[in-house]
Amino acid sequence: MKLLGNVEFLKSQTAIKFSAFVFISVSFFYLGKHWSDGSRQLVFFSRQSPSATTSSVPSVAISPNFNKEFNISALINATELEPADPVNSNVQQSVSKAAPPPPLPPPPPPVTKSYGIVDENGTMSDEFEIGEFDPDLVEDWGNGTEIETETNNEDTRSTFRVKKFGLCDESMREYVPCLDNVEAIKRLKSTKNGERFERHCPEKGKGLNCLVPPPKGYRPPIPWPKSRDEVWFSNVPHSRLVDDKGGQNWISRKGKDKFMFPGGGTQFIHGADQYLDQMYKMVPEITFGHHVRVALDVGCGVASFGAYLLSRNVLTMSIAPKDVHENQIQFALERGVPAMVAAFATHRLLYPSQAFDLIHCSRCRINWTRDDGILLLEVNRMLRAGGYFAWAAQPVYKHEQALEEQWQEMLNLTTRLCWNLVKKEGYIAIWQKPYNNSCYLDREAGIIPPLCDTNDDPDNVWYVDLKACISRLPENGYGANVAPWPARLQTPPDRLQSIHIDSYIARKELFKAESKYWNEIVASYVRSLHWKKYKLRNVMDMRAGFGGFAAALIDNQLDAWVLNVVPVSGPNTLPVIYDRGLIGVMHDWCEPFDTYPRTYDFLHAAGLFSIERKRCNMSTIMLEMDRILRPGGRVYIRDSLDLMDELQDIAKAMGWHPALRDTSEGPHASYRVLACDKRLLRS
Repeated sequence: MKLLGNVEFLKSQTAIKFSAFVFISVSFFYLGKHWSDGSRQLVFFSRQSPSATTSSVPSVAISPNFNKEFNISALINATELEPADPVNSNVQQSVSKAAPPPPLPPPPPPVTKSYGIVDENGTMSDEFEIGEFDPDLVEDWGNGTEIETETNNEDTRSTFRVKKFGLCDESMREYVPCLDNVEAIKRLKSTKNGERFERHCPEKGKGLNCLVPPPKGYRPPIPWPKSRDEVWFSNVPHSRLVDDKGGQNWISRKGKDKFMFPGGGTQFIHGADQYLDQMYKMVPEITFGHHVRVALDVGCGVASFGAYLLSRNVLTMSIAPKDVHENQIQFALERGVPAMVAAFATHRLLYPSQAFDLIHCSRCRINWTRDDGILLLEVNRMLRAGGYFAWAAQPVYKHEQALEEQWQEMLNLTTRLCWNLVKKEGYIAIWQKPYNNSCYLDREAGIIPPLCDTNDDPDNVWYVDLKACISRLPENGYGANVAPWPARLQTPPDRLQSIHIDSYIARKELFKAESKYWNEIVASYVRSLHWKKYKLRNVMDMRAGFGGFAAALIDNQLDAWVLNVVPVSGPNTLPVIYDRGLIGVMHDWCEPFDTYPRTYDFLHAAGLFSIERKRCNMSTIMLEMDRILRPGGRVYIRDSLDLMDELQDIAKAMGWHPALRDTSEGPHASYRVLACDKRLLRS
């Protein structure tokens, strides 16, 4: 009976499960022990020494693999390749199916690329010269213009569209349309007062209809501040100034590929810095970068005076005519210094009244006393109340009879203008303009020049003749009481109240709102589009308003200067722009601009085309933009959505690469930003 009970127990499920557990345990024990004896040395258990079997003291066996390192991946690969006996092979296959493969080792860290050159000491440096254009930014364009004809099926009329603008002839590579109009200059009745250096624009329909080509070997400009001292010869390939002015430290040639600018001038051959220090010592009230923020340099040469004032926080408009001093303004702009082609002749210059804190003339070859002092009266109009006029010329310091007579004439004229001769020292004389009209009103009757009529607008400058009268200063003191730099940049000036605009809110609030608007936009460009990497230098705002875009560039610490252009089709905000410590000019965008080709890195046009398309062809403006924009330069057009298709077509026809972006208002806004890149085009 007991035996039958044992048999029944063995047949029960509990006994079967127990037996299976024992069998599996023994099997795994055997397999582990067997594998550990193989050549792979993955030891799970070690053999006990003979003495261990007889000893009663428990011991711990140390694996033979102690202090060894294994590359598991290599072992697995080796296992797959090595021949094995059938038993081990089956075991390995079962183990590999049971356990997932070990993770792959982490990838090596990315190689850090450093862009620069290794100097003579073997260290990496960012100070290197830009070479040729990236081949991706150069396009073979050709000279021919391609035109498409489109027929309207409803009225069978045909329209013509330019699919591709061709390159102009090589002779036009430095073409300035309104200053190189030879036919118009030949028709002038007189040129004795410099009329040939003024604007004579082509007739409507006879303007630029092709793309002005760059010179052969054109290279990306040397970036600022290095460009202050050197530029590529191939970008401005003219050496006459070296022959004419090299002895005066204007300019010199370095090898075959560069021009150097030592910083001298005709009256300051030892350098502009020493010259500026002398002016400050003569008149300590001339505090550069504080009360003196905006200057005008007349007959500027290659603009070294303005170039060295930049380091003293003074923004200088350097002007000179397009005359025998070959391409001096082009050199100035290639250096990254603010400059314009302009001449004292028969018309007012395109700057407002009381624009400049300092006006400077160093051997500028202008007869200030001719025609009852009409040219010095133009200086007086543009000079801020309490501002300074500095004259460095031979009549100041030479004692020849003819030169002494010229000095006496100058002294008489400035006295009648109520200017105060503050200091005459060496070869420099410095006068100061009065702060109000009291001196003018106290003069004897019949004194020449007289005061201008009360209805004369001293800020009306577009094609306005010079006037032989003294521009009146505002009785309320507007223009004279500007804050010192840098506070004046964001301080609403008094002359804001005299601007003729339709304003539904207080003008000061409008001024602040515009500044905040552009500051937020430019900050987003710097943050998301990395504008600081672009190395922008010469910037033009084609519809500047109160100068908010230019102020935003300064606030966001972009090392660029902005020429603020105020179109004649809108309110004249130039007085406000200058009172902020910025520079600008009046212009009509239906006509070409007075600058050389390839002189600006960045053109900004906000709301320009939606206004000007009522007056002129949009392709006319775009072709002028292409003329003054450097290859590699950029254009941002912020305007109405309904214009963008046409503007994109024109941009593509000029070889630009356009991209349409949403504004911060989102995709449903009525405005867009058309961002364009200009490539280097070759025939």
